Amino acid sequence: MKRGAVAAAVMMLLALAGCHGKSPAVDTTPVAHPFGDEVKLRQHLVQVALAREPADRIIRGATVLDVVTREWLPNQDIVIAGERIALVGDAGTWPGQASEIIDASGEYAVPGFGESHKHIESTYLTPEYEAALVIPRGNTWTIEDSHEISNVVGTHDVDFWLRAEKAGSPLKIFPSIGSATPPTIYEHGGGYYGYREMADFIEHDPSRVISLGEVMDWPAVSAPPSELGDGRGRIWEMIDATMDHRAVVEGHGSGLVKVDEINAFAASGLSSDHEARLAQEGLDKLRRGVFIEARVDLMRTLFPALIQHGLQDWSNVSVTTDDRDVLATQQLGSMDYNIRTAIESGVPPEIAYQMGSYNTARHFHLESILGSISPGRYADVVLLSDPKTVAITRVFVNGKLASKGTDYLLPIPKIDYPAWAHNTVNIGRALRADDFAIRAPAGRQEVKVALMEPFWFAPDFITDTLPVQADGTVVADPQRGIIKVAVVDRYHGHGDSTPSIAKMFWRNTGPKTPGSALASSQSHDLHNIWVIGNDDAAMALAVNTIADLHGGWVLVSGGKVVATVKLDIGGLMTQRPVDEVAGEMEALHNAADAMDWIGAPGLPDRMRFAFLTASPWKWQLVAPYDGNPIGFVNVTNGQTHAVVW
Repeated sequence: MKRGAVAAAVMMLLALAGCHGKSPAVDTTPVAHPFGDEVKLRQHLVQVALAREPADRIIRGATVLDVVTREWLPNQDIVIAGERIALVGDAGTWPGQASEIIDASGEYAVPGFGESHKHIESTYLTPEYEAALVIPRGNTWTIEDSHEISNVVGTHDVDFWLRAEKAGSPLKIFPSIGSATPPTIYEHGGGYYGYREMADFIEHDPSRVISLGEVMDWPAVSAPPSELGDGRGRIWEMIDATMDHRAVVEGHGSGLVKVDEINAFAASGLSSDHEARLAQEGLDKLRRGVFIEARVDLMRTLFPALIQHGLQDWSNVSVTTDDRDVLATQQLGSMDYNIRTAIESGVPPEIAYQMGSYNTARHFHLESILGSISPGRYADVVLLSDPKTVAITRVFVNGKLASKGTDYLLPIPKIDYPAWAHNTVNIGRALRADDFAIRAPAGRQEVKVALMEPFWFAPDFITDTLPVQADGTVVADPQRGIIKVAVVDRYHGHGDSTPSIAKMFWRNTGPKTPGSALASSQSHDLHNIWVIGNDDAAMALAVNTIADLHGGWVLVSGGKVVATVKLDIGGLMTQRPVDEVAGEMEALHNAADAMDWIGAPGLPDRMRFAFLTASPWKWQLVAPYDGNPIGFVNVTNGQTHAVVW
């Protein structure tokens, strides 16, 4: 179209709009913008930093670690306004007024520690009591990988994790939505997450829901798209929703040690791994851009190797806990133990504290509010008498003194968790010894049995033979190291009908003491009830007691319950003081120490992880499901097999 024609067309449109060739009037009257809470807070911080408004307190004279430049700055003031830091500078140079000045001369200040990957459920404490446990140990914020409670409470996941802080608990929790909900297509619990569920969680609270939790279903991630039918595409739906909302996709690369597998892992968008076990594996993953979340067992081999390698930039490495119960945390520590282990492994303290705070904040795009002692960040400050040994003297959280030494000083809020968090164990009816019987094919005197053992990753299960009893059943043989194991569906209750129980034989674990069983509703990751025992009546007693407690641990010896740990919130946690729960755990361990066990003595508490259906597990026992009433399945391909034949 020629220039004149274009002008004529424009004039015609203006005329039709009633403008008669004149531009429409624009209202330029200023309208007050309703600023959000974060901007209002930062406007206040600006005025405090400029000494135009007073501060609430000053932490004076500490030697402050700048985790960005990795240098210690002597004799610094940390000026705090409300929950945030307004200014950091040389002591006594800020001209403003403060309501309180706290002398920290002679102490060292580092940022509050942040977990890059933790399951708070594994401590057995609800978040408000978790705060009392870990804050005196320097941990002020946590990326909570929530696929434990998510498999129990489903759509209530984020609601559960944010209740404590809304009620006044100072521990900041960032829910990383449980990707393993459910863990496989062969398991069904209290939740199901796909694209819409993931998107809803992020959209509901984008400032806190910042990631998709550890993606464990590597067989589905690595499968050709044409093979993602029958629900196998669910995990890619969650990845899609996370990427659509520019959030972080967390990974779980257990067993992926070949370079081509590591490349595929990184290419998929899985940004991190806390499952590396070998030093070379950790280095290979770092080289492919994977953020390493190092647990204690890895630190001792990986960190010396990285130092020897000459690694200069440690920004893609963090230290984290993953799983540690309340008793172990009391004995070892929390993030302080992790950072101390890093230093003992040869890492310079400046880098160790960076790995315990700033690196994680950057990975999850939280560095504007967390991870450093800097203006605008939460006033989470850990004071130390000796940074090389992580000797904590005081911890400030959200600008308030939260602990001295190991004493927690803040009130623990009373929270009324709803029925959906309490009433989560439903096995249908009281179980009987006969429910755990394993029957042989008719007329047999001996049978072959499928055998597993804890953390058996081989492609094929083990086989052995066992005699058939006079009543046609096959029983455990503890003297040969063979025990009975069962998984009980605790979600769907079957009334007075036959309960949903999968059972088989395992080796190299379990009690030898006659009439004994151990059961728990902590069974990563679906959290059905598992029980191991040498006596069917003892196994029934243990599971029925779990149901009466609404979840927990139960140990039966000589036909009697000798120890319990009540976990009545989701069957995973309890809303009780730290010392009380740690005392129950200690009593459980002590009772187990008085018994005889197959293999290593003492409570086999690692059994709560032995039913994982993630990589690199192959054959596993799950609760019975449609098409597999026995429950024994290869979770990588769906192949099933009898447990006796």
